[in-house]
Amino acid sequence: MSESPTGTDLHFMHQALALARLAEEQHGEVPVGAVLVLDGEIVGEGFNRNIGLNDPSAHAEILALRAAGQRLGNYRFPGSTLYVTLEPCAMCSMALIHARVARVVYAATDPKTGAAGSVFDTLISERHNHRIAVEGGVAAAEAAGLLRAFFRKRR
Repeated sequence: MSESPTGTDLHFMHQALALARLAEEQHGEVPVGAVLVLDGEIVGEGFNRNIGLNDPSAHAEILALRAAGQRLGNYRFPGSTLYVTLEPCAMCSMALIHARVARVVYAATDPKTGAAGSVFDTLISERHNHRIAVEGGVAAAEAAGLLRAFFRKRR
C-alpha cells in the first residue's frame, strides 16, 4: 500500500476517478476508470463498458490499453504507468504484462478477484518474463466509496 503518493500519482488517479464516475453516471456501469500515462501524458483512457458493449473483456484497463495502442501505433508501452481505481483482475493483469506496462498504481483493493496480491499474484509474479512495479492504495477511500455506493443502489 502507498504510504504517501506523489502529486503526480494523485493527479492521474483523480483523472481515473473522473472516468469511473462517468462510467456510472452516464453509462450505468460499475465505476472503474483507468488512464495509461507515458512521459507525463495520458495516452489511453478507459472506463468499464462490459454491460453497454456486451463484452466481458471491456474492463477499464483493457479499453485504456486499446486506446493507447490506436494512438501510439503499438501494442507495447514500455516505461508507462497505468492508473486504475480498482486492483486489476487476472485478465487485465495479463494484458498489462503483455503490453509491457512498467508500473501499475491502483486505488481500492479487490478482495474477490484482485490480481496484484489481494487474491492472486498475477501482476507481481516472478514467473513472468516482464516485471511490473505495483503501488496500491492511492485514493483508495474515494474509489472504494464509489464502488460501495454503486452496489448499494443495485441491491
